[in-house]
Amino acid sequence: MMMRIAAFAGLVWAAALPVSAAVEIDEVTSPGGIDAWLVQEDSIPFTALEIRFKGGTILDPEGKEGAVNLMMGLLEEGAAEMDAQGFAAAREELAASFEFDAYDDAVSISARFLTENRDEAVALLRAALVEPTFDQVAVDRVRDQVLSNIASDLNDPRTIAYRAFSDAAFPDHPYSRPNDGTRDSVATLTRQDIVDAHAATLVRDRLYVGAVGDITPEELGTLLDDLLGDLPATGGTLPEDATYSAEPGVSVIDYDTPQSVVIFGHEGIDRHDPDFFAAYVANEIFGGGGFNSRLMEEVRVKRGLTYGVGTGLQPMDYGALILGQASTANESVAETVEVLRDEWARIAEGVTEEELDAAKTYLTGAYPLRFDGNARIAGILVGMQMDGLGVDYIASRNDNIEAVTLDDIARVADRIYRPEDLRFVVVGQPEGLDATN
Repeated sequence: MMMRIAAFAGLVWAAALPVSAAVEIDEVTSPGGIDAWLVQEDSIPFTALEIRFKGGTILDPEGKEGAVNLMMGLLEEGAAEMDAQGFAAAREELAASFEFDAYDDAVSISARFLTENRDEAVALLRAALVEPTFDQVAVDRVRDQVLSNIASDLNDPRTIAYRAFSDAAFPDHPYSRPNDGTRDSVATLTRQDIVDAHAATLVRDRLYVGAVGDITPEELGTLLDDLLGDLPATGGTLPEDATYSAEPGVSVIDYDTPQSVVIFGHEGIDRHDPDFFAAYVANEIFGGGGFNSRLMEEVRVKRGLTYGVGTGLQPMDYGALILGQASTANESVAETVEVLRDEWARIAEGVTEEELDAAKTYLTGAYPLRFDGNARIAGILVGMQMDGLGVDYIASRNDNIEAVTLDDIARVADRIYRPEDLRFVVVGQPEGLDATN
């Protein structure tokens, strides 16, 4: 969501497993039937807990966009017998950290607490999740914060461009709606709308949990039932799959700025597609985050058209995109778009052995660096569960990368990079570029 509610406990929470250590995952089921994955690490007396519920802002009813986002922002603003100040004081006294976020496909709760304060921290978090008060004064205060963020986004060229692309890509699906809502929808949300969003979203049958730290499987099972056992069993209806509908071409949104933002792409590839790993490696070669990608070489290094350019696969629960972005001076936009089109066509022809080897070396070498903190590992555990991956994925992931061949890249790149389908959204005042949409 656009607003993050967080507590800083004054501790270094990143201390965790050595990067080189094997990540051993226990699959835990609580006495009450709640599943979780656990990496037990007793060397430091604290635990990181990551909780996600599938179905995020896409659960907002039409006309009530922003309800889930606002609800998540209110979970710390009063619970049980505590008002916002009382809740904050209790959390700080326990040196605990809670974060609440909302995204298209999920809402998340991240918690960190010391072993000595575990029971009290879990009881406090339970109050926020199960017994939020949604006091009207708090609703109005947090609503004003959200409206301020919305007003800021309306003047942000990158946000404008992404939203325009989403509108074109998925016009009849919740993916086309802003996560934090609109000025009109948020302004009219009632307390009952917030209560309804809570009941629709925080439910046990869409629950995923990862835990890392100083806690045993038995202790985690008890914690899960105490913390989450009283939530509703089921919630709101999830949407159907999204149908990609953007027409190829160029859309220009006039905005008075010396640099234009360019968002470009088309339909992508599902995370469960057998070709996903090959597509992932192909994207690293084409437009990944490093300076060695083709787009960085052609757009920045050779021509100096932009400081940065990149692309990424965006597999969502109900649709998928291949999406890229760049910013460039208004007088350079037309040339930038031309180069992007040419490179999109060229990657569809395949890559070289040298490019493939370099991408594999980077992707396999960088992967262990993700496991540099209990909280990050807990997040990875939850992400694996939500993607339907097994507990052996961490051990097998780099083997899947290494198994990708030149023939795989050629086949997949020809399939997923379709220059004839490219859609560009340009926000700025580009010179010499004609809109076709």
